[in-house]
Amino acid sequence: MAMLFKKYLFFILFGIICGSYAVSSNPLTEKKHTKEYDANGNLKAEGWKSMNSKTSYWTFYRINGVVSSKGHFSTNAPHGYWYVYNHQGTLIKEGHFKNGSDENWWIFYDLATKGKSEFQFKYNQRNGFALRYKKNKLVKVEEYEQGQKVDEWTSLFAFKLDNPNVSLQ
Repeated sequence: MAMLFKKYLFFILFGIICGSYAVSSNPLTEKKHTKEYDANGNLKAEGWKSMNSKTSYWTFYRINGVVSSKGHFSTNAPHGYWYVYNHQGTLIKEGHFKNGSDENWWIFYDLATKGKSEFQFKYNQRNGFALRYKKNKLVKVEEYEQGQKVDEWTSLFAFKLDNPNVSLQ
């Protein structure tokens, strides 16, 4: 009976040791929340780091404490959806990054005219369509190739006539 108890005790202790080792954190891959400060002690940024690289969600601040931008990182490069704000904290643009490059749709807000423009990007260049709005009404569609405007339409009807198979979503 004592021998059986020792075997069970051994397996229990072995399981506890192995189990705690398996769930213990690895300092090389552990994700830690980090804050970065400027020379004057003002908070510049905060977010997550893993293996000394920015990862997951980050927020960046202006010297006045207002958020300047926020979004996701993947191995030190912006990746995913981002928001960018002016000095007063008003949203001025938002869109997608892919490995540090502007990709897919970006929306730019024109605060003076209460308009907005939506651009398709590929490798940091306008590439695809641009939709221009004033007071939430589409006023112009443009087409870009490698950053250069190649065509434009001033009505959605004209655009649809020239591009019947294109969806602007």
